[in-house]
Amino acid sequence: MTSETPTSEKSSQVPSQPLSNQPEPAFGWTPYAEQINGRFAMIAFVTLLLLELLTGQGLLTWLGLR
Repeated sequence: MTSETPTSEKSSQVPSQPLSNQPEPAFGWTPYAEQINGRFAMIAFVTLLLLELLTGQGLLTWLGLR
């Protein structure tokens, strides 16, 4: 009696191309461009919240529109 577990032939095969979940940079309306745009939007939103929290003035006041 052995404690070895059977392995299937399919689990030992290596795919010929590496799988990547990262979108590739390209021009236009691509998933990569949307991902970068979303990240910058999140950073800008948090920055504006911190600006208002630390100064007590909103964005419009900082821009001189109020």
